[in-house]
Amino acid sequence: MTSQEAGETTQKLGWKFPRTFWMANVIELFERAAFYGMFITLTLYLTREIKFTDVEAGLVAAGFSSIIYLLPTFMGAMADRIGFRQALAIAFSLLTLGYALLGAFQLKTTAVVALGLIMFGGAIVKPVISGTVAKCSDELHRVRAFSIFYMVVNIGAFCGKTAASPLREEFGLKYINFYAACMALCALVWVFVFYRNTEGKSEAKSAEEAMRGYAKVLMNFRFMALILIVAGFWVIQGQLYATMPKYILRMLGEGAKPEWLANINPLVVVLLVVPITHVIRKYKPENAMAIGLFIIPCSALCLGLSPQLEAWFGSSVLWLHPITLTVIVGIGVQGLAECFLSPKFLEYASMQAPKGEEGLYLGYQHLTTFFAWAFGFGISGFLLTAYCPDPTTLAPEVQQQRLDAIANGTPLPEAYAHAHYIWYVFTGIGVAAFFALLLFKFVTNAIDRSRAAAQA
Repeated sequence: MTSQEAGETTQKLGWKFPRTFWMANVIELFERAAFYGMFITLTLYLTREIKFTDVEAGLVAAGFSSIIYLLPTFMGAMADRIGFRQALAIAFSLLTLGYALLGAFQLKTTAVVALGLIMFGGAIVKPVISGTVAKCSDELHRVRAFSIFYMVVNIGAFCGKTAASPLREEFGLKYINFYAACMALCALVWVFVFYRNTEGKSEAKSAEEAMRGYAKVLMNFRFMALILIVAGFWVIQGQLYATMPKYILRMLGEGAKPEWLANINPLVVVLLVVPITHVIRKYKPENAMAIGLFIIPCSALCLGLSPQLEAWFGSSVLWLHPITLTVIVGIGVQGLAECFLSPKFLEYASMQAPKGEEGLYLGYQHLTTFFAWAFGFGISGFLLTAYCPDPTTLAPEVQQQRLDAIANGTPLPEAYAHAHYIWYVFTGIGVAAFFALLLFKFVTNAIDRSRAAAQA
């Protein structure tokens, strides 16, 4: 019997964690509710209220959403030096100010500054809360602790996106940012009243160590190839925020609820990830990942099939507009793909790391999201401009024609005739990622066989 097995026989698994653990999860709930409430309508807000073009809004959102995944490694080192409680106080002060500033002033410069504050504040929260979860759980209970944390993240995201729709419809887009500021302020108060620093060994890296780690990862061709391939998956997933809200509202009108439709993804993941992970537990990681990468372009293709459905069934299919139905199915399929890919990606990534450096490489797997959202949000603005333009950029008579078409269920103006082409582009990106993974597997297996033969 191993020491771990012996420990499991003498120590019963439970769900009891220190008070600080639960306080940290409440903080995470507030932070995710604030972030996703703002994020689901960010590109829409930048275009409608700040008056960025679709391309400019896409580029601004690309910088914000991608860099926020690079900063936590460096912010974690700062949090260790000053203490988690003080770091969270700084973080939520920045977040409260950033969200309030974003809503209060509809100016381009102010918006960029506000997003910078949100970016730095959010980057501090990420390592502090995950670090608290780790410090408040022993090795035996860590999986359970992080499962609770993951559930709280999804609950917060679901609540934030759900709140965004009525706020947008009843009050206006800027009030979503005020709502986010209120959530961040609640978290700040919670930190001062309930959160206490925890003791324990920290796993955070210094800024110098983080830079060395990034350099080492970037110079590993095999690992970076894997990162870029999987980024193709997240490029499509990121369109929940980059493209879908504008696409839905421009094609269906202001009564549509893209914020609620986006919640289909986490709902599917929460319902299916455990049973699917159980089914594929014996699959080779690359095979499970291939299933996810095969499914993800199908999700984008589903979103592009609305013209065919409308030609076959008219303007209503199962009491839904064809666009609404294809979005529901597409986002659901996207969640299904995530259930296959996400649980196995970290395992596969660790297999590609040099022996003894698995921890280093897993620590930088978030580079997939950095590349995916930098590219995905950037290209979104160009595609929207080409195929699903901002109505305010069209001639007044075309704008009226669009409103009449939405009200009467008649065809939209010619400017929107090929809006579904956007999803064909992302289908192509997903297909390319799938075949790139197959090529990656073929080439790396050949290299490994060649090295094994040379050493024999």
